[in-house]
Amino acid sequence: MGRHVPAVTRALDILELFLEGDGTLSAPDITRRLNLPRTTVHELVTTLAARNYLVTVPEQPGRYRLGVRTHQLGSRYAEQLDLAAEGRRVAREVAETCDETVHVAVLEDTDVIYIAKVDSTHAVRMVSAAGRKLPAHCTAVGKMLLASLPEAELRSRVDGRELVAMTPHSITDPAALQQALAAIRARGLATEHRESNPDVSCVAAPVRDSTGRVVAALSVSVPMIRWTEQRGAELAELAAEGAADLSLRLGHRGRPA
Repeated sequence: MGRHVPAVTRALDILELFLEGDGTLSAPDITRRLNLPRTTVHELVTTLAARNYLVTVPEQPGRYRLGVRTHQLGSRYAEQLDLAAEGRRVAREVAETCDETVHVAVLEDTDVIYIAKVDSTHAVRMVSAAGRKLPAHCTAVGKMLLASLPEAELRSRVDGRELVAMTPHSITDPAALQQALAAIRARGLATEHRESNPDVSCVAAPVRDSTGRVVAALSVSVPMIRWTEQRGAELAELAAEGAADLSLRLGHRGRPA
């Protein structure tokens, strides 16, 4: 690997400080936060401002915020994002950690479509495929995505619709579905036990884009012969971490409210 350039590293450290708090800082703030010499901070801030990476805050002399150049770079990055490709990368990392099947799915009306899948190496594993469509209310990813919809939009999608059963354990009662979705909202995670496949349990977490909107869900699926409450808790944590990683790649910052 090549040598890191200290001046570039310091300039990037300065820019990353603006991702925190209210997004405005003064040169003394930066000096204190990074423990750098005042002269160094002054030179770096002056250079970043000259290139429109920083701009002064109107009516607040001496304070800076991110400039238009950072927005242009972020917009170009967003244009090149591919949810499916990024989902496959993250799913592969999660699957390598837990050696179980990992899916990433999106919502289409009242169904989910799997856009990424990485298999377990175990002899007993899920039979599924990217591109497959399933009723959302029967899956952990689907319930996670339904729970993330605004109430009015959720009702417009599910009211009057028949909740078909995929197994005897599937939710078919609208009131039971509403109760399950409320619990998912409160927890921030979804589970599914033998509702889409009589031999499988799943846990799922939400994936957010740069605006904080839930655009996908990531799940870990486990055959019942390997499922325990302890294993479920471990996989729920992995699913949450994987979903947070994918959200970060999509431009999401921080935790949702």
